[in-house]
Amino acid sequence: MEAGRNLTVSCSGQRLDVFVTENYSGLSRSRVRKLIDAGCITVNAQPAKPGYRLEEGDIVTLSIPKPAPSDLVAQKMPLNIIYEDEDLMIVDKPAGLSVHPGAGHPDGTLVNAILGYCPDISGGDVARPGIVHRLDKDTSGLIIVAKNPASHQHLADQFKNREVSKTYIALVKGRLSPEEGFIEAPIGRDRSHRKRMAISTQKSGRSALTGYRVIRYYDKHTLLEVKPETGRTHQIRVHLAAIGHPIVGDNTYGAGSPFLSRQFLHAARLVFRLPSSGMQVEFNSPLPPDLERTLDEID
Repeated sequence: MEAGRNLTVSCSGQRLDVFVTENYSGLSRSRVRKLIDAGCITVNAQPAKPGYRLEEGDIVTLSIPKPAPSDLVAQKMPLNIIYEDEDLMIVDKPAGLSVHPGAGHPDGTLVNAILGYCPDISGGDVARPGIVHRLDKDTSGLIIVAKNPASHQHLADQFKNREVSKTYIALVKGRLSPEEGFIEAPIGRDRSHRKRMAISTQKSGRSALTGYRVIRYYDKHTLLEVKPETGRTHQIRVHLAAIGHPIVGDNTYGAGSPFLSRQFLHAARLVFRLPSSGMQVEFNSPLPPDLERTLDEID
């Protein structure tokens, strides 16, 4: 068990589980709830429920159990690393590659490939070493991988504070108007389809904001530059589908395509600060061949 870490509450009214998730990087909300139920997170040295409403001045203490040894398998797999230093790697992930193991895919993921390349990598969740943020399996493009706990924390804090700029390229159905704007709507788990997300007015819905700009209009499609201001699961896909312009090739949210076997969504640009120096850097990734071919097909 790690030594207790104290967090002082500065504003009343927030749920305990939400407060810890937002102020302790590397822990998901479901993981936080389990730790609260196990007595590893207390308020003023007393047990509390996940939904306990905190008061200003409360002391939240976290005593996080040391993680069990990982059973992840290191695998030698191709990795397109476009930048690397002692703290991190920038990987250009292909579509079809899951970021980490899960139900139905225990190996053959980006995490397995990372361990095959850098066996000593650490930081973050023991089941997802090095992973600071995620891309959907069928979304291509840039992803940051931390190589040690200190850099993971530094990068996670940048994401939490919305200091990381992420730009995606997306092709959507229809003619999106106006040419520039924001989509703001809370996102939560779809109650009818648990593997999907949806616009949610329930308390479980979390605020989400997505900016976009039209790059080009085609006959029946629009090519967009998209910047998510928040990082909700499937955020770009859900928001665009909700306004009637689903991403081409996205069967989950209603826009299958004869031209493409996956969604036309590519993480094209990342801007953030390097943990070692604090210097702001920018990385870019061109559209992969399958997306370029799709644009040629619809032109």
